Amino acid sequence: MKEEFPSGYVYHKQLVADDELATLISHPSNSQSYYFLRYSHAVSGICKKLPDDRGEIEGRVFNSIFEIRWKKYKSGYEVLILSQQEFNLEGFKELTGHWEICDRDAYWHNPEETRFPKGFTFKGENNQPIKPEDISIKQRYFKDSATATIHFVALTVNENDQHAKT
Repeated sequence: MKEEFPSGYVYHKQLVADDELATLISHPSNSQSYYFLRYSHAVSGICKKLPDDRGEIEGRVFNSIFEIRWKKYKSGYEVLILSQQEFNLEGFKELTGHWEICDRDAYWHNPEETRFPKGFTFKGENNQPIKPEDISIKQRYFKDSATATIHFVALTVNENDQHAKT
């Protein structure tokens, strides 16, 4: 018996302006959103609040519905949206293919591991430290049903987990 997977949606846009990106990532449609920013010298860790003084070279915002990824280039940002629902955003093109999604548990590496020389933290709404196990984060796989190839792995929040403390 073949397992049925829900449909997923993948959108892409190049040359997104600073103000357009700021609007896109600061107003997620879900209150259980988290951010992850990568700087040239460090990573932010998983944060509940977007920092005021940004200067990242790339980042992500994710919740139970979608993950938005962005990467800075000289003339703007490249943005990728991985979603479980359809969006109609000006200038974004849907990547062709029939995307299926499947959620799996996420496992955290030790925050003190050397792969993150400045550490890896988990911060709540007021930048207070929170335990990784108190965040109900999962991984969402985006598979092309025609080739059975997983092209993207997004972070997502388990909306059914009532004991997540943030």
